[in-house]
Order: sequence, then C-alpha cells, then structure tokens
Amino acid sequence: MDQAERLFRTYHATLVRYLTRRLGDRDWAEEVAQETFVRALRQDAIMNERAWVFAVAHNLVRDGARRDARNRRHLELLASEVRGAEEEEPVDEAEQTLERAQRAAMARRALEALGERDRQALLLKEEGLDYTEIADVLKIEKSSVGTTLSRARRRLAESYEALEAGRRGGKHAAS
Repeated sequence: MDQAERLFRTYHATLVRYLTRRLGDRDWAEEVAQETFVRALRQDAIMNERAWVFAVAHNLVRDGARRDARNRRHLELLASEVRGAEEEEPVDEAEQTLERAQRAAMARRALEALGERDRQALLLKEEGLDYTEIADVLKIEKSSVGTTLSRARRRLAESYEALEAGRRGGKHAAS
C-alpha cells in the first residue's frame, strides 16, 4: 500500500468530518478532502502526516473563493427546509424543529463570528488533533495553543450568548 492510500484510509473520515463542520457542506468537504489526497500523491515523504493532511485541507479552504457563496446557499437551503417542515408537521413538532434549526444556525453564526485562527483551533481540537498538530496547522507556537483554545472558547460562548440575547429580545419585541 502506498503512502497516499494509507493516508486516505487513515485520515479520510476524520478529515471529511472536520471539513463538513467547517464548511457546512458535505459535498464541498469531500471535494476538498479529495484534493488533499491528490496532493499527497505528489509528495515523496511526509513527516507529521496528520498535521500535513489537515494543514493542506486548511489551506485549500482558506484559499477557496467559493467559501462564502456556498455557506450562504447552505443556510438558505436549511431555512427553506425548516419552512417546509413547519407547514407539514403538527405545531409542537414544527416549533421544536424550528427551535433546533435556530440553535444550530446560531451556533454556526457564533463560530463564524470568531477570527479565523480561533475558529480553526476549535475545529481542529474537536477532530482530536493534539497541541503540536494544531500548532503545525495554524503555524503558531505549541505553547500558544492552550491560550488560543481558551480564548476561542470564551469568545464562542460570548458570541453565542449575544446571539441568544438578541433572539430573545426579538421574540419579546414581536409579542
């Protein structure tokens, strides 16, 4: 088994899960993962394989001009599905579905409100990368990873709480 095939077998599922969370679009995540492994075919030797795979994927996404357009289309599709479900389901189920969709959308907006480094640090940690690997991907010192993650978690919580407060304020204003 060659290096690229071994990398694919070892990291494909994890990489696609990470990219799907980052991009909000499984098909796009599969495309980026595929391009990552195509690039592995061109490499003679890779030292820290997991960090290399995630760094290449990170750079492909960062450099992709399509990111913003795809995210908007995905959120619009989610909204239309929620509206369609609301019409078909009984009121209680429709309200629960809408509530879940709103919370998921708020969590995604809170994550998107973070700076690029904070967002990536959280997503990479969620995928199980260790501090050394996160430092390699983000091109920061390993000693800075803990601080970066702590700050990112705090900012994510603050962002989500602000969105939640705004949503509650909007509900009261509409009543």
